[in-house]
Amino acid sequence: MGIVFDLAGRRAQLAELENRTKEPDFWDDSQRAQELMQKLSALRATLDPWEELSQKLDDLGVLLELAQEESDESVGEEIAVGIQAARSQLQELELAATLSGKYDSANAILTITAGAGGTEACDWAEMLLRMYRMWGDRRDYEVQVVSFVEGDAAGFRNVTARVVGPSAFGYLRAEVGVHRLVRLSPFDSSKRRHTSFASVDVIPEVDDDVEISIAPEELRIETFRSSGAGGQHVNKTDSAVRITHVPTGISAQSQSERSQHANRRFAMQVLQARLAEHQRQQRAEEIDKLRDNKQDIAFASQIRSYVMQPYTMVKDHRTGVEVSNVEAVLSGEIDQFIRAYLQTVIGQGGELE
Repeated sequence: MGIVFDLAGRRAQLAELENRTKEPDFWDDSQRAQELMQKLSALRATLDPWEELSQKLDDLGVLLELAQEESDESVGEEIAVGIQAARSQLQELELAATLSGKYDSANAILTITAGAGGTEACDWAEMLLRMYRMWGDRRDYEVQVVSFVEGDAAGFRNVTARVVGPSAFGYLRAEVGVHRLVRLSPFDSSKRRHTSFASVDVIPEVDDDVEISIAPEELRIETFRSSGAGGQHVNKTDSAVRITHVPTGISAQSQSERSQHANRRFAMQVLQARLAEHQRQQRAEEIDKLRDNKQDIAFASQIRSYVMQPYTMVKDHRTGVEVSNVEAVLSGEIDQFIRAYLQTVIGQGGELE
């Protein structure tokens, strides 16, 4: 399917935000102003590459018209090179346009685990790590191995890497699943053909610091007379406080302090801690959903096959995309698979929230 990018709509949105920054009272509310400036910056970052591509195509069109008017064939190669570069840039922008999920802009935590196949599978896990490293190099991403368990004779039983770069998770979520390799074994003295499996798991890297923002209208604050220790004062005044966060139903109360003000402050601290834990649990559940398609690392479960013998082919079983140049794929040329998968997900209404 195609990706629709509303260039005119984005331009209008950009103009509207820019006009709002010129209003006299724009900086009166500094927090809202900063949020709008962040939106403006993000919109420009999205729009500028499309504007650049549009300008390149306009320039190529003018160059072609001049060449036709003057019957000048000398610029034919220049135009052909320009068209190819524009096509590549368009494919990259289309791929980026698919990334609208909640965590798509995040860095990625990539884990590769060897499956059925023994030493062969461990070597295959290392080959996959190399593939993702080379893919990352093409995008100027940093791929840092953070933990690993080596195989007995070669490769890794398990290796985890942090992939740092714009939308690393958004792209790499297309790689989650079992990868199958068929080749003549370099570890088999009889040079027989072996099939190996390794699983790829990708989760977004998220900030551990959970910021809790509570609107006053979301709180229900109740006071009541404490029944705890504290003597005559506690029994005669409504110093105890219960605070409920209405949207979640989470509450906290305090009655141990002498003053209502102190109890309110302590109850609020407890409530914020409970809401922070609630958010952490929600985030963990969301990440678990991103990993729902994990399968056994063995036959009949692979998302992609890499065949090096008796013929050469890499085929993605989810999208049907296949290429014959296995070495190029293992050297990091995997964007065609990522693009096809992400566009299929979007086409089926499967955007990650």
